[in-house]
Amino acid sequence: MKGFQRITAPLAQKSAVALGFFDGVHLGHRAVLGAAARCAAEQELLACAFTFAADSVPVKQGVPLSYLYTDTQKAELMQDCGIHGVYCPAFSELCGLDGEAFCRQVLVELLHAQEVFCGGDFRFGAKAAWNIDSLREFGSQFGFGVHQIAPVLCGGEKISSTAIRQAIRAGKPEQAANLLGVPYHVSGSVVHGAALGRTKAVPTINIPFAAGQLVPRYGVYVSRTHTPQGSFDSITDIGVKPTVSEAQLPAAETFLLHFSGDLYEQPCRVELLHFLRDEQKFPDVDSLYRQIAQDQKQCQEWLKQHDNMICENTEIII
Repeated sequence: MKGFQRITAPLAQKSAVALGFFDGVHLGHRAVLGAAARCAAEQELLACAFTFAADSVPVKQGVPLSYLYTDTQKAELMQDCGIHGVYCPAFSELCGLDGEAFCRQVLVELLHAQEVFCGGDFRFGAKAAWNIDSLREFGSQFGFGVHQIAPVLCGGEKISSTAIRQAIRAGKPEQAANLLGVPYHVSGSVVHGAALGRTKAVPTINIPFAAGQLVPRYGVYVSRTHTPQGSFDSITDIGVKPTVSEAQLPAAETFLLHFSGDLYEQPCRVELLHFLRDEQKFPDVDSLYRQIAQDQKQCQEWLKQHDNMICENTEIII
């Protein structure tokens, strides 16, 4: 990510800081991140974000959390929003700080914050005991401005990472895309699989999920895959490949339409567009590949009818 920095030491310049966990970097998060980025550009500040490492927050608001995106994925999406630096510590590093210590050590001493942006429900400090009113008081004390960003609604409901997780678990990527603003994706370096597909002229790429990361509903999806060699329509199987493997760790296995080449160890991004069918175990490999041929036909038919994934019914309520 050219021009993007992971903040580990005090900044050399003042900044505009977006605050939040930002899991998914959905449209509500993008409103906060975009406001910080615009302010930074106007005032010649560094556009920054504060968040916690995705895998360091196993529980959020008393509920077990499977995070949507890894830290690398979040950083890439934040950069798309105009953010140029992120401070992303493990939750355990800061969870004991009170509100005053958090503002002094993180916002003032580390990030040199001049302007701070967050949603109205942002909470911070030990046991999340401090809120946006507290943040304004500390801003007056330490000399930084505080800006509350209005929630973003979709279909009359406030967008939330919880709703996105529910949609992805239910195999509804279109619904998730409406809330995210872009299609939900799986990304990472391609790993070696069993290579059985090559024997049937159906070569695939495999991308594993990280430990603790949310896994979508098992099944076959219409997808679009972005590679160093271009973007391709594709079919993705989410699951454990019960017909050909006894592995229990889920992964995204993707067949790229109209592609020939080697993508091993190269970074790829697979966008899930539409759920076709549940994952199932076939009596033999030949039956599996007959079904894959049928999946290809259904995929191409769906893509002909849906040239663009459009986020609709989204409005900012002020």
